[in-house]
Amino acid sequence: MTGAIRKLVTIVDEVRREMGRDVDPPSRRAVAIAVVENPFAGRYAEDLSPLVALSEDLGGMLTGRCLEALGIDGSRAESYGKAAIVGEAGELEHAAAMLHPKLGTPIRSTLGKGAALIPSAKKMGGLGTAIDVPLGHKDAAYVRSHFDAIEVRVPDAPRANEILLAVAVTDSGRPLPRVGGLTKDQVKGEDGLR
Repeated sequence: MTGAIRKLVTIVDEVRREMGRDVDPPSRRAVAIAVVENPFAGRYAEDLSPLVALSEDLGGMLTGRCLEALGIDGSRAESYGKAAIVGEAGELEHAAAMLHPKLGTPIRSTLGKGAALIPSAKKMGGLGTAIDVPLGHKDAAYVRSHFDAIEVRVPDAPRANEILLAVAVTDSGRPLPRVGGLTKDQVKGEDGLR
């Protein structure tokens, strides 16, 4: 591991009733968060590869924590997403280095599949800043029932010299989906779209 982890947080959101109706099975989303030291806080650097390597190290661990929290193996995961918040002494490109070049590989490896792009969000912020981790079906982007998000907020993070990295995994789509489109039972999972 190339960076110091100050804190790990795991959250499970489970919806059992919606609009007076039972959600059976419940709709469950998990998000695992690492709050890490930003080695580039307060200075410009052309080469951000240490952040890329750090995200690669964290990707499998955070995805595994989501699976453990949901009590499932990777084959039962249905959607995923990722997000990062950079503290004020950093820059938005530090979040991009964490999210884009290498983070997807360990997430997909831990899940055993993942043909679709992993939705992502990034922003700058201080202590307690919230971010919505966007979610989409892991094998087919056109599955509308899995267009969703889960909000992440850690009260004491990110500090000015930190980055908050979040990975989210679900075992279902939204509660009571009914806006049409490709269903999860129709997914081929070959091109990431259908």
